[in-house]
Amino acid sequence: MTLCFLGIALLAVGCGAKSSDTSAFVGDQVKYEIIGIDPGAGIMKATSQALKDYGLTDWKLVEGSSTAMTAALDRAYKAKKPIIITGWTPHWMFAKYDLKYLQDPKGVYGADEEIHTIARTGLKTAEPSAYAVLDKFEWTAADMEKVMGAVMDGKKPEVAAADWVKENAAKVDGWVKDVPKAEGRKLKLAYVAWDSEIASTNVVKQVLESRLGYKVDMLQVEAGPMWAGVSGGDVDAIVAAWLPTTHKDYYEKFKGKFEDLGPNLKGTKIGLVVPKYMEINSIEDLKKK
Repeated sequence: MTLCFLGIALLAVGCGAKSSDTSAFVGDQVKYEIIGIDPGAGIMKATSQALKDYGLTDWKLVEGSSTAMTAALDRAYKAKKPIIITGWTPHWMFAKYDLKYLQDPKGVYGADEEIHTIARTGLKTAEPSAYAVLDKFEWTAADMEKVMGAVMDGKKPEVAAADWVKENAAKVDGWVKDVPKAEGRKLKLAYVAWDSEIASTNVVKQVLESRLGYKVDMLQVEAGPMWAGVSGGDVDAIVAAWLPTTHKDYYEKFKGKFEDLGPNLKGTKIGLVVPKYMEINSIEDLKKK
């Protein structure tokens, strides 16, 4: 009798252990969800296309914001739980967390991107000094990440930008060399509320104000209104155009109604990102075999 009960007890324990096991497949672990950002972003469109091209019919792209996405990443990372997000470089999260891009063998996300400066038609004639600086503005991912990192450490964006301008006076000198001042002249810069664009737009604002005397108004909008504003002349410029993939639709929609001053930062990248402690390495790993 004792042995019988012992056998039943061991069987019960064994069954209980088996039922508590979690699936080894990443889809089950993350509830078939990819944590995205705002629905108007190009990376969201690219990710929707990736789900189709890779046959990930069971997966869902969760819309939200960059803030909500990084908050979800922070919670998962601290608990060492699996998570898949839409990501881009430069971004402060790559300095704070140990992350990796999932390989994209089908090339859905395209090659490395650039961030371009876009000016309204006629800005060169109306505000030649601002145009000249915007045309010369160019920095690196490391520069941008330094400003973003300072903001994440608690500095206000305008303070972080002002500190960077002071610490990189030689580089800024190159942007403003031989450019006449424009004391009291007003400008409007639009930007999307991404950490990268908050950094770059604040830096340009600081340079235009502290070096040339402009009064710059920053307008935070979604990607669509940002492009519509500069194309319609309601905004003087943006330094936040991710090309050729992220903002491709807007670039083509408004083509001919703005002036592309070229890249202000090269070597950006977009794609699906996971913590390095996750064992998957490719988007193809998201399909259950």
